[in-house]
Amino acid sequence: MMDEKRMNIYYIGGSSCAGKSSLAEILSQKYGLYYFKPDDFLDRYMQAGARKGYSICRKTAEMDAEQIWMREPLLQCREEFDIYREIFEFVAADLDRIDWKGGIITEGAASLPELMKQSGVPGSRYISITPTKGFQVTHYRKRDFVPLVLEGCSDKEAAFLNWMDRDALFAQE
Repeated sequence: MMDEKRMNIYYIGGSSCAGKSSLAEILSQKYGLYYFKPDDFLDRYMQAGARKGYSICRKTAEMDAEQIWMREPLLQCREEFDIYREIFEFVAADLDRIDWKGGIITEGAASLPELMKQSGVPGSRYISITPTKGFQVTHYRKRDFVPLVLEGCSDKEAAFLNWMDRDALFAQE
């Protein structure tokens, strides 16, 4: 059962580049909700998971861009799900620390349907958004941070395509 404080939280999950951030920003402004974006703390969560001995967090924290993005996209996808399972407790703890009477909206791929269900989040407080692969690729190519993420990869285009294939697989799940 979900506690009363968490009943004041709205969750937007789904694949990367689906419009979760855009939707959360619009809803937070329209309804006066506190906007919490777990992706802003992903490195901290990964390091916390690695310190706790969580296997995928530890493994990923030790990898460079080449090792991350030049892997088989299916393996990347599976490990991405595992990362979110490992870090979800840290996201939930941060949400519990927010003192905002007007409600909270949070978005990110870490809000997996299975984790929402396990946490007792009712369907009226959760939505998952899935983009098409074409939409995802087109919009990712416009993002300024993509070259930074792929810095250190020997073949940036192949790494980018692996990333997009991983995200397409993630969306299918």
